[in-house]
Amino acid sequence: MAGKAHRLSAEEREQLLPNLRAVGWNEVEGRDAIFKEFHFKDFNRAFGFMTRVALQAEKLDHHPEWFNVYNKVHITLSTHECGGLSERDINLASFIEQVAASLS
Repeated sequence: MAGKAHRLSAEEREQLLPNLRAVGWNEVEGRDAIFKEFHFKDFNRAFGFMTRVALQAEKLDHHPEWFNVYNKVHITLSTHECGGLSERDINLASFIEQVAASLS
């Protein structure tokens, strides 16, 4: 990923976060991060989802924090390099939404 990540400004947050909130992403209390829980039909679909996200995350060199149990996947996004939310998180969350929609 080119360039150093910068933490989103208040204006950038006002512009970028509403679309993610509308599809269920929430800010994490006490931390500059966003979170969403995904539910799938079964483990196979949850694992397929995680695999597709992992391949993209590796390409972007920007990896989610996540937890999986059977058909549920919890994802938290924050950019450690800048200590909070960056455009990288917004872009990865948007990709994650596309993958989840394709598996519904």
